[in-house]
Amino acid sequence: MGILSSSLSLTRYRIAGDIADDYWSEIPDRLKKFKFKDIDQSADERSFGWTSFDDMLDTAWSLGTPHKAHYLVFALRLDTRRIPPAVMKKHFRMALDKAKIELGEKGQKFLSRDQKREIKENVALKLFARTLPIPAVFDVVWDTSDNVVYLGSTSPKIKELFLDLFTNTFELHPEPQTPYFKALAYMDKDQRRQLEEMEAAILI
Repeated sequence: MGILSSSLSLTRYRIAGDIADDYWSEIPDRLKKFKFKDIDQSADERSFGWTSFDDMLDTAWSLGTPHKAHYLVFALRLDTRRIPPAVMKKHFRMALDKAKIELGEKGQKFLSRDQKREIKENVALKLFARTLPIPAVFDVVWDTSDNVVYLGSTSPKIKELFLDLFTNTFELHPEPQTPYFKALAYMDKDQRRQLEEMEAAILI
């Protein structure tokens, strides 16, 4: 669900370190450098990158700047091709049968492991080329007044993808704002050591 929806799941991060005042003018160019690239006309399994918060098809931000007052808003788009297992199994079996017939005509009886792997890879490539990618968009809101970033997802895979792309794009390091990290922000050195030495306990 998008951030403008009535309900959603959020992951919150905080940017470590200070950011220079002139850094914010670089944001549009940094986003465009790592913008989403369409794979509809290819056989690629997936593609991901930044796109406009207002329109997932607008990777040039022609509808408006990502700057909204003291917020930066954009989105992470991920397109993925998926081949249903039953479809893959069917076409792999058909390709194997065809290959066995051709080998039989040459006097050979068995397919090697490498030949089977190559056949499977070729089948997958052909099916990917015939399958439209499924798009998914995850909103990002960056509050520049306190350097807190909100991601519209709690999926571990999406969070990992987001952190890698964010770090590469902005050369900044977001820290997850879990209860543990929030507690560290309000503790002195001795209290932090005590927190780090605590062990989980089962209370039932």
